[in-house]
Parts: sequence; C-alpha cells; structure tokens
Amino acid sequence: MMNEDSSAASGGGVKKFFQRLSQTYQSTLDRSTPHTRMRWVFAGFLLLLFVLRIFIYQGWYIVCYALGIYHLNLFIAFLTPKIDPEFDPYSQDDEDEGPNLPTRSNEEFRPFIRRLPEFKFWLSVAKSTLIGLICTFFDFFNVPVFWPILVMYFITLFCITMKRQIKHMIKYKYLPFTRNKPRYQRVNDMAGPGPGSVAAGHAK
Repeated sequence: MMNEDSSAASGGGVKKFFQRLSQTYQSTLDRSTPHTRMRWVFAGFLLLLFVLRIFIYQGWYIVCYALGIYHLNLFIAFLTPKIDPEFDPYSQDDEDEGPNLPTRSNEEFRPFIRRLPEFKFWLSVAKSTLIGLICTFFDFFNVPVFWPILVMYFITLFCITMKRQIKHMIKYKYLPFTRNKPRYQRVNDMAGPGPGSVAAGHAK
C-alpha cells in the first residue's frame, strides 16, 4: 500500500510539474504576442546562429535544405488567403473569376485573412530553426552530400513556387499585406472635443 501511495504521489508530482511548465510556456507566448518586432528579431537570431554553425563547420547540408523547404512552405501559407478563391464555390461570379479586394477608394475595405496567421508563422519558424540548430550537434544528421546541387534545387523550387503564387495574386487581385490599405479613425478622434469640454474650458 505504501509503495502504491508513494508511486501515485510521485506520478502526481510529475504531472503537476509538466502542467506548470506548460502553463509557463503558454503564458510566455501570450505575453510575447503584441511584441511582433522583438519576436522576429529573436527568430532571426536563431536563424543566424544556425547559418553560422553550418558555415563554420561545413556540414549538415541536408538539415539546412530541409529547413529551407519547410520555411518556404510556411511563407507560401502566410501569403495565401484562408479561403482560396479558386476553390470557394460561393465566391464565383458570372462576370469575374473570383472575389477581388477593393481597387477603388470608395469600395468597402475587406481585410486579408491569412491561411497561416503571423503569430503561428513566427512560432513555426522559431521552433523549426531551434530543432535544426539542435540537429547540428549530432553527427548522424551530417549526411555527406554535394551541397551546390541542393542550392540549385532550392533556388529552382523557390522561383517556381513564388511565380505560381504571384500569378495567383494577380489573377484574384489581392495583396497579402495591409500597409497601403485604408485605416479608419476612432469615432472619438473624428468627433473632436465635445461641448462639455468647451464649457469646462470656459469655466476655467
């Protein structure tokens, strides 16, 4: 009985430890959500460490190639709309080939909804880069290969994939960025100071 109680207590302690670790990890992610620039600086730092290790030790080219392919797939999903107009049966028009974002200033503003949101894109990049960096510490991942062939494969795949994505963007007239799109002010900012504030100013 005592052995069963002690094993149950130790099992419960391990479970509580992993629960606390999961909660700490999730709270850290939640706090980092609004800090977009700092998150991407951290991901870039991890990627720089990975590239420097590949360059200095002249190995793990297979890991580098796999990581590049994975990042390319993430980037394409980041640029792609959540509902692809090519396969959306409710978006087809008789006069047009699919739904378009507004092209004139008097049209309704419709935000671009990504298939892969920015936060998940960053998290996947950071996790995969960290895993790739850890793989460079194990020799069995260092498969000998002629690396210029991998570079040519990746450049070819990148060009073909981006060409297809750009054609898709031109065909359905959307931009996966919000930089030059209209932003609306708040009602309070547009209304300006109310009559109560004016009266208070006269009272002073």
